[in-house]
Amino acid sequence: MCCSEENGANENIRRKVRQGYARIAQRGGSCCPSQPCCSDGTSPESLARGVGYSNEELADLPQGANMGLSCGNPTALASLSPGDVVLDLGSGGGFDVFIAARKVGAQGRAIGVDMTPEMISSARENARQFRAKSGLDNVEFRLGEIEHLPVADASVDVVISNCVINLSPYKQRVWHEIARVLKPGGRVAVSDIALKRRLPEDLRNSAEALVGCVAGAVMIEDTRRMAKEAGLTDIRLEEDPSAVDMMTQSKDDLYKQTESLLPAGEKPSDYIVSLKITGRRP
Repeated sequence: MCCSEENGANENIRRKVRQGYARIAQRGGSCCPSQPCCSDGTSPESLARGVGYSNEELADLPQGANMGLSCGNPTALASLSPGDVVLDLGSGGGFDVFIAARKVGAQGRAIGVDMTPEMISSARENARQFRAKSGLDNVEFRLGEIEHLPVADASVDVVISNCVINLSPYKQRVWHEIARVLKPGGRVAVSDIALKRRLPEDLRNSAEALVGCVAGAVMIEDTRRMAKEAGLTDIRLEEDPSAVDMMTQSKDDLYKQTESLLPAGEKPSDYIVSLKITGRRP
């Protein structure tokens, strides 16, 4: 494939992701609009608990911030401290930003970046609720692409991201951007989907599987390589297969579409795993 064809294919992926997440923002989550949202009665709160969030973290969040899009808890991995500046890549409705904002306190700051205008609008509305409930004015949401972050060099203590980097067709560029915005000694804590083995072709080509954080995933060791090539050190990868089972058990439409494209008798967790990724800028 020549460069122009590859760029065209990558921009087509970006367009599908933006359209898919715009629809999710408009209906208020990854499931159908009614609550409980999923066909087996699983709520976004139950899904969040299943992938590692505590009741304390989920308490008093703005209504609609939790869209059921998590595959882990990067704020727990990050071990946030009061005064930290935290950047969330692909912040959606602001779920992890609001949790981070409480942990870093009034002297810290939590910034979310998302490329979907509908998500940014939702997050900014949620931010008004957050300020009223918490008394904190330390959150901000910026429209932008995670491959070209609207953030200054060496200005962030911690970068977090939750099931988003796999959506980018330019993953190596994302990792370079993470390293660029981190202060020396700054750290990254990411929850993401990675591959244990190659996906069937129908699944790789599925727009639903792409938006469901599956079709864009890369092999586990490719993730390590990209983080290392970006200049990060102390890179640690920890698999969490239970998170994928939890997401598929929810019977969310995105995961039902994914399961339908697998060979008979196989399930998503045979191919994909939730990966806890940590590292540091030297």
